[in-house]
Amino acid sequence: MTNSPETGLLVVPRIKVQNANCISSPMTWGFPAITAFTGLMTALERKTHGHIGLQFLSVGVICHHFEAQVTQGGYTRAFRLTRNPVDKDGSTAAIVEEGRAHLEITLVFGVAGQGMAADPQHYAQMAQYCADTLATMRVAGGSVLPAKPGTRAFYQKPQLVSLGDSAEARHKIFRTLSRQWLPGFALVCRDDLLQARLEELQQTNPAASRLDAWLDLSSLQIKPLQQQGTDKVQWQARRPPGWLVPIPVGFGALSDPYEPGQVANARDPRVPFRFVESLYSIGQWLSPHRLEGHQQLLWYPVTLPEQGLYRCLNEFTVETSHI
Repeated sequence: MTNSPETGLLVVPRIKVQNANCISSPMTWGFPAITAFTGLMTALERKTHGHIGLQFLSVGVICHHFEAQVTQGGYTRAFRLTRNPVDKDGSTAAIVEEGRAHLEITLVFGVAGQGMAADPQHYAQMAQYCADTLATMRVAGGSVLPAKPGTRAFYQKPQLVSLGDSAEARHKIFRTLSRQWLPGFALVCRDDLLQARLEELQQTNPAASRLDAWLDLSSLQIKPLQQQGTDKVQWQARRPPGWLVPIPVGFGALSDPYEPGQVANARDPRVPFRFVESLYSIGQWLSPHRLEGHQQLLWYPVTLPEQGLYRCLNEFTVETSHI
């Protein structure tokens, strides 16, 4: 993926999402999984392709605000849960734990297709059509709140931008856009840090696994450090460099594919079915102006059925490690 297939960027800025799902996997919670946004990208392409002719190839996410719906007392946090309606027999329904969060995000879609060959004067109308369509959809299970008329500056309106032919033009366009996304933080993939931490752990523990490295990078460790020549002990906190977070990046196969309709209660009985589990890696939140180009921002869905991998890749790093 060294040669970027995108010919344009569709930017939908400052989207306010209410009650998005913040349980991103069986082992993580917080910001929604990147697979939620690649799924949104696919759904948006299906809804708009017949009208504007754009092919959605990748998606980038910049977070401006995150508010988890939790109650906090000391070190303990608990989700704010809702009471479900009673059952049909009148008994009290069980409470299903659901984690929710309010978000304000900017979505950047890498696009191509016949729509980019249209008159650039129509780009604003095409971008607004995509934004209006997205406003009717769910974003990570949350509802999109409408913006108040006249409250947004010109750079906070949807944009469809052609990237140009030269690398210099693409770099200049991205630098201009990235400053419009401030203040905010972009999520990128740091598979390289996971691999480096694994090699470091294996120097002292050859049996260390990627899971050990992932947990080590995800935790805040406080260890006692005895001062030389004295009996005093000083507690020292070890923090990994950068704003690192554990993230799910896709799914790994647990079984061979089943023929359509062979598995009962499948969501879509017309397509093959396969049992999967989550794949994890390390992500990092970076200010958009620190990225060198749009390739470092965008996430690409990659399907490798022969290897049993269905994951998202980000070109901030070249390596592709996973648990």
